[in-house]
Amino acid sequence: MWTDERVETLRKLWAEGLSASQIAAQLGGVSRNAVIGKVHRLKLSSRGRATAAPARQKKTVQAPTATAVKTAPRPAAAPTRTITATVGATALQAQFDAEPVARQYLRPVEDVVVPISRRLQLVELTERTCKWPNGDPLTEEFHFCGNEAGETGPYCRYHSKIAFQPAAERRRAR
Repeated sequence: MWTDERVETLRKLWAEGLSASQIAAQLGGVSRNAVIGKVHRLKLSSRGRATAAPARQKKTVQAPTATAVKTAPRPAAAPTRTITATVGATALQAQFDAEPVARQYLRPVEDVVVPISRRLQLVELTERTCKWPNGDPLTEEFHFCGNEAGETGPYCRYHSKIAFQPAAERRRAR
């Protein structure tokens, strides 16, 4: 597949500054990755930049929709969206809003009292104590909440609200 003639053509095109994709197209029957692999095996690191594409730049364009690339400036009263686009070899170019809209959902405020931790160690826990871990387990300061857990689960009322969220709220957060 890599004959002496093809290797010489590869060396010449690489020195001229062609991309691996362009070289693969000119050679025919070889992929871009095969060209890159051969370039590395031949240690062809230095190359001319005569026909190389300019470095990619980010630019900002004003667009009324995500499908438009450039538009004339809109009147000051009309709101515009900023869309970033790249310049360069972008065969499958995607455009995204520069500032995504963040949605905040606030849970109803209840009379939540943060319990004072009893600072229990693992051997001090029982079936009725809160097993919420506090701190880094690799340090001596590590402890468990230790407050009354009741019969509903492994945590006290406060830590249960943190650990278990209603299914409707989890769906809303997605």
